[in-house]
Amino acid sequence: MSAKTPQRSAQARRRGRDARGSAAAAKPAANARRPAHSLGISAYERLRQAIQGGEFAPGDRLLEDAIAQRFSISRTPVREALRRLEDEGLLVHESHRGMTVAQLDYQMIMELYSMRYVLEGAAAAMAARNATEIEIEMLNDMIAREQAAAATVETMAEHNRRLHLAIYQCSHNRYLLKVSNVLSNPLALLSRTAFASASRRAAVCDEHRAIVEAIGERDPERAQQAAQAHMQAAQRVRMAVLSG
Repeated sequence: MSAKTPQRSAQARRRGRDARGSAAAAKPAANARRPAHSLGISAYERLRQAIQGGEFAPGDRLLEDAIAQRFSISRTPVREALRRLEDEGLLVHESHRGMTVAQLDYQMIMELYSMRYVLEGAAAAMAARNATEIEIEMLNDMIAREQAAAATVETMAEHNRRLHLAIYQCSHNRYLLKVSNVLSNPLALLSRTAFASASRRAAVCDEHRAIVEAIGERDPERAQQAAQAHMQAAQRVRMAVLSG
């Protein structure tokens, strides 16, 4: 028995080397797949930010070749990103134009504001009940910085998005937050035109302050009313833009 032990040990060592060699050979294949996937994610995130930031307006065409050159990547991850954005409703495929940034019609916009009226009111009321003291301090800090953000359309749109998201987070209701995420894409197509007027940006600052003050005072009813009044004002502005 003892004479066979070295032979078995040698065989075990060979098997170990073979197993490590197989694992090492498998790694390049996995790594080869990973960059393409991560490039697709990166292209998706960059395109989404560009649409939200207004670099691509509703109705603009997105050409695979142009985007691939812009990001210095191949067309494969670009195609993956475009399909994902189409699934999320930010892009639509038109028969003779290809992929374009989605445009919301009148009915879609009215439905969107009807949902926001309900959800924003609920989020503000829940935030008044559930927000921690630290979260209320954060909201107050955002209100203190809003006047500076209102200097331009771009900074106001981004600040507005962050503030509304913060209120949803302060509601401490995961399902409400999930529903709000569904609305984030169509809202991204509207945000810039909502703040084109300096007077509207100033009014939004006052409306936001009323919401946050009610949340800080732990007054759910007043917080809900303030949030819903804010949505009604936003809808009136949007209707004026559409009719003008």
